[in-house]
Amino acid sequence: MDTSASPSPFFWGAATASYQIEGAVNEDGRGVSIWDTFAHTDGNIYAGETGDIATDHYHRWRDDVRLMSELHLNSYRMSIAWSRIFPEGRGALNQAGIDFYNRLIDGLIAHNITPFVTLYHWDLPQALQNAGGWLNRDTAKWFADYANVMTQKLGDRVKHFITLNEPFIAVYNGHVEGSHAPGLKNLNYATVVMRHLLLGHGLAMQALRANVANSSAGIAYSLAQIDPDTDKDDDIAAAALGDAFINRMALEPTLRGEFPKEIAHMVQEDNTLADDLRVMRQPMDFIGVNYYRHYFIRAKQEMPGFEVLPPKTKDLTEMGWESYPQGLGQLIQRIAKDYPGHDIYVTESGAAYPDVLTETGEVHDPRRIEYLQEHIASMQKAQAAGAPVKGYFIWSFMDNFEWACGFKPRFGIVYTDFSSQRRYVKDSGKWYAEFIANGAHPLK
Repeated sequence: MDTSASPSPFFWGAATASYQIEGAVNEDGRGVSIWDTFAHTDGNIYAGETGDIATDHYHRWRDDVRLMSELHLNSYRMSIAWSRIFPEGRGALNQAGIDFYNRLIDGLIAHNITPFVTLYHWDLPQALQNAGGWLNRDTAKWFADYANVMTQKLGDRVKHFITLNEPFIAVYNGHVEGSHAPGLKNLNYATVVMRHLLLGHGLAMQALRANVANSSAGIAYSLAQIDPDTDKDDDIAAAALGDAFINRMALEPTLRGEFPKEIAHMVQEDNTLADDLRVMRQPMDFIGVNYYRHYFIRAKQEMPGFEVLPPKTKDLTEMGWESYPQGLGQLIQRIAKDYPGHDIYVTESGAAYPDVLTETGEVHDPRRIEYLQEHIASMQKAQAAGAPVKGYFIWSFMDNFEWACGFKPRFGIVYTDFSSQRRYVKDSGKWYAEFIANGAHPLK
């Protein structure tokens, strides 16, 4: 079934991110990003691996797009490498970077694949990090300048934009816990960095609306299903606090113009806060849900006042994360109820398992197929209950550089042989292609 031909298609797609797939980090004028620096610092990445080559998508994009088409994807979520456009994050524009993304966008459209473009998927130009990064309020303005250029250059063909990918993960993993670039470790940075990220989002949305006719735009939020460890009052309160920190710290300012009351004391009160919140709360068309985690939370005396407990089940992915498909439907219905008036996209959903390539070039991954079947069914149940779900994007299209975990976890529905860069469609990719071709009805 060619879903792209219907008047209001449901978007069945897959997702990737620039640093994780492109490679070519020193080619055609690209500048250094914080992930280049972080990955080349000893001890940060599993086995000392880097995204220098990644999956070589920069050179192999034509074959990759052709493969997407063969899998019947009618949409593709990708991201722009900011330092490929502005090598220093601002200032001189690198036309070669613009040219690459123009070719890629045109190639997708030629194959009837709708591009969903993420403007920021964590790869801040290192030059801006040297100027303070997201701790520097000016970075929000520089992000808006970059977004202004990209929407001007692509907006004649691209209508679906995601300003930020997972702002909470950029905050927590990058600035509090330190396992992601830039590798800072300070709880006090949390609301400062979030404020500047969301201010950048609001300013970028203003530029996008001015530049792109009939645009559809939003954020891809990292959202977890959160439950209290017990029915004790202090654990219930801790779960609400954890939800405010993990989920609502990004949702509330952008959709309601306020920080959650549970963490408001962590936000610096100054004479620009009210204006910042007004800018953050730009009208959005959709809410992107990136869903991987189910957390049980209990009270803790030490800051931040709660702790996340280990999973209570042995049904774990290779990342050590619980497979909890019902949580996706629960989150979707919650989002539809709490933040009405927005379309909902599942902008990431997927799992890593220890895949093995056979001598005949096959990858049998029944656990991933089961994972996808259960999560899609949970999403469709929420949709049947009235949630305005408009798309589902598997993470990820192909195995790639998985941040601090290097190349070990394989999330793709396409297997990447990183030594030869050959691609092999896994059984899960074949299942997904047949599922879409079958009209997106459960396969018997």
